[in-house]
Amino acid sequence: MILAFKLSDIITVPFGWLLALLYHTTNNYGVALIIFALAVQAILTPINAKAKKGMMGMSRLTPQVQDIQRRYPNDPQKQNELTQKLYQDSGVSMTGGCLWSFIPMLILIPLYAVIRQPITYILMESQETVTEIIRVLKEIAPDIFTKNSYYDEISAAQAIPMYAEQLKAAIPAIKDITLAGINFNFLGINLGAVPQFNIFSSTWVWNWAHIGAFLIPCLSAGSQVLQMWISQKTNDSVITNEKGVQDKETAKNSQNAQTNQMMMWMMPLMSLWIGFTLSAGLSLYWFIGGVFRMITDPIMTNHYRKIYDAEDAIRLQKAMEEERIEAEKERVRAERRAANPDGITTNTSKKKLLKQQKDQEQAAKAAAAKEYAARKGIVEEEDAEDCMSGIPSRPYCKGRNYDPNRYSATEE
Repeated sequence: MILAFKLSDIITVPFGWLLALLYHTTNNYGVALIIFALAVQAILTPINAKAKKGMMGMSRLTPQVQDIQRRYPNDPQKQNELTQKLYQDSGVSMTGGCLWSFIPMLILIPLYAVIRQPITYILMESQETVTEIIRVLKEIAPDIFTKNSYYDEISAAQAIPMYAEQLKAAIPAIKDITLAGINFNFLGINLGAVPQFNIFSSTWVWNWAHIGAFLIPCLSAGSQVLQMWISQKTNDSVITNEKGVQDKETAKNSQNAQTNQMMMWMMPLMSLWIGFTLSAGLSLYWFIGGVFRMITDPIMTNHYRKIYDAEDAIRLQKAMEEERIEAEKERVRAERRAANPDGITTNTSKKKLLKQQKDQEQAAKAAAAKEYAARKGIVEEEDAEDCMSGIPSRPYCKGRNYDPNRYSATEE
């Protein structure tokens, strides 16, 4: 039993039990599938919210990332380094949005097994019994199966009631509840049947069963286009420049916008093609999931946009304050240029200013002493010989070793 355990059972077993509970409670496969799709999307909402926050965080930094790429076009290492620093400073993970978007895919892929294997997960038969049911029915009625054996359980689940006696005789271990099969009828549409794409085929019948089955894949693809368009528009609304102002031009021409534009059509077209090759129940599941995301995506966007708008308001306020300070500096510089148009400047070094201040103080003291001496009648004679240069006001103008008699005539 332990060896038979698979990692995917962590997802398929509890969700399979949930789908079985819903089916046996409602006794309607379509209603059970709708509730199941809503429950799955509700469970994935916290993960989708994380992915949405990460993608919006990366989108809003698109102008700054493009600016880095323009400044260093030939230096990918520098681009990567500065981009990582930008995301780190902004509290955005470079892989956060993609990683959280990848997790739902890991969960949804095993969930398809729950939908395409109704005998295993809704009727809860063992793998050996399921294999025998399919083998017996292929011997009795091979035409009920499609070329794709991947969906044999859906085909077999519809035919079980018609061949209940043969199956009971061939497989004694089959459960009585399994012999009743699964009712795939939903609003007159057989969700177990593959929708017919060619309406001009000879097998096409203009009744609600065919028209309804045809519309389900179309609605599924259409809901995906609309949901991705809404998501792209809401993501672009948070793209702001370094000042926190919305940058619509960058949002329109960014590489992400071009990629999303391509994905917006490629994914739904792929879904449409798959919808006409598999049972209608799978398209119904996709349609309900798309409608759910179409409703919740704007709600999550508005929630996170309020957070980012608050951050952008702070950035804008800071940018405006820096502009105001720079404008004030420029005004002061303009006034200085107007007061001194010739650009003549004086030496305003700290050392020079201190020396000028000291000289002024000494001159003031000397003037005061001279005035005091004059009032007292004291006449001071300046002794030029006590001064090395002979000029009292410039004592060192001839050098400290100046000797006026050095080259005079000497007595023999």
